[in-house]
Amino acid sequence: MSLCDRIEVDVETNVRAEKFHELFSSSTLPQVSCMSPAKIQAVHLLKGEWGKPGSTISWNFCMDGAPMVAKEVIEDIDNTELSTTFKVIEGDLMEAYKSFKVIVQATPKGHGSVVHWTLIFEKLNENIPAPTAFLDKTVDFTKDINAHMTQAKA
Repeated sequence: MSLCDRIEVDVETNVRAEKFHELFSSSTLPQVSCMSPAKIQAVHLLKGEWGKPGSTISWNFCMDGAPMVAKEVIEDIDNTELSTTFKVIEGDLMEAYKSFKVIVQATPKGHGSVVHWTLIFEKLNENIPAPTAFLDKTVDFTKDINAHMTQAKA
């Protein structure tokens, strides 16, 4: 049984793909804590510049009622494919995973977009479950962002 794996999910939104991508690839990223405060408490820049690969950020979020922290490096921003890749380097997730990467990509669909989340991870051992709860939270988080950004347009 391989300890390396990936899980993925698509979430349809009413937000234009370019706008959704901009949220995750620029200085607007800290706004996500206002869009989904029950799930994301804060996003802080620790090193570098917002929207620049190599920058380090910290996420304070909640999983199953427990506060968690993830320190991540922005590994890649692809403005053509509308994707941003984050590599977790420290924090609560690293207690169960040797490596953990999050890719968020928005693809135009009608007047909105399909947001594709990919989690690529290596478990520390075979008894560690896949991070399906984390993936479920990304779905809920995306729906919160969609509701907030759609309401803002109205």
